[in-house]
Amino acid sequence: MPTPFNQSVIDEFRANEGRVGGPFEGGDLLLLTTTGARSGKRHTTPLGYVRDGGLLLVVGSNLGAPHHPDWYRNALAHPTVTVELGTEEFEAIAVPAEGERRDRLFRHVVAAEPGYADYQARTSRVLPVVVLDRPAHESGIPAEADTFADKMVQVHLWLRGQLRHVREETDAYFAALAAHQGPGTPPAPGLGLQIRQHCLAFCDALEFHHTSEDTHLFPAMAGHHPELRETFDRLAEEHRTVARIQGELAALLADLGGTDPERFRSELARMSRQLTAHLDYEEEHLLPILAALPWPPGPPAA
Repeated sequence: MPTPFNQSVIDEFRANEGRVGGPFEGGDLLLLTTTGARSGKRHTTPLGYVRDGGLLLVVGSNLGAPHHPDWYRNALAHPTVTVELGTEEFEAIAVPAEGERRDRLFRHVVAAEPGYADYQARTSRVLPVVVLDRPAHESGIPAEADTFADKMVQVHLWLRGQLRHVREETDAYFAALAAHQGPGTPPAPGLGLQIRQHCLAFCDALEFHHTSEDTHLFPAMAGHHPELRETFDRLAEEHRTVARIQGELAALLADLGGTDPERFRSELARMSRQLTAHLDYEEEHLLPILAALPWPPGPPAA
């Protein structure tokens, strides 16, 4: 639960299209909603932000306290966050900047809001600078869905696109390792927080999609199409297989600085093969049936 003060700021923000008075009057403020690292509950926090070109930056200052704020720990566990900015609301992926990029962005933040330098001076921890990365809309994904089949295609195209992005980021990391020669700073050990956060965000979205299918879509369809019982049994088993690989990936990524890149790459390739085959099979057997069902679902027949 937000503190009474934070809740009053949240209420005022939402009631006045993002404008807040008092100590925040005239400042740049957003609402960040994260998922609790342990509780799984949603938590909303008012935060100041700074723009750097097209980037939206927030800092885990915690007013210079010795520990990172709760919202930052939540974002490390569940990178997909909800941002409220003025009257706009959107999902983003919280990606902490690292190394030289973090230092450059922090200097930019301090130039815009000098108070963050005071917060850094109060603590020995390095204040994290978090980029709220708003994923671009995937080209080729239809904007509208008229049937359940259209909706499934939308979701599957998005999942394939996000998985492709994670693989491309991973391949670029290994290419940078191989290309580094001579003096200069080599790529940091481990995978890097950008790959980690994007991979965890993808896994969270995939888990939500499969849980929705197992809980709602498949039981409803099985009741009307008993001839597809073997198909649904196979899909459920494939969900369990993909979930097991997701769990192994999440365990690898739990160690922020010690992830074994080679093992991660191997597990990611294994999940890619399993998931791609699963989506292909699901589309082949279910799209013809789902094409007859309108989206969004209408009210039940009288």
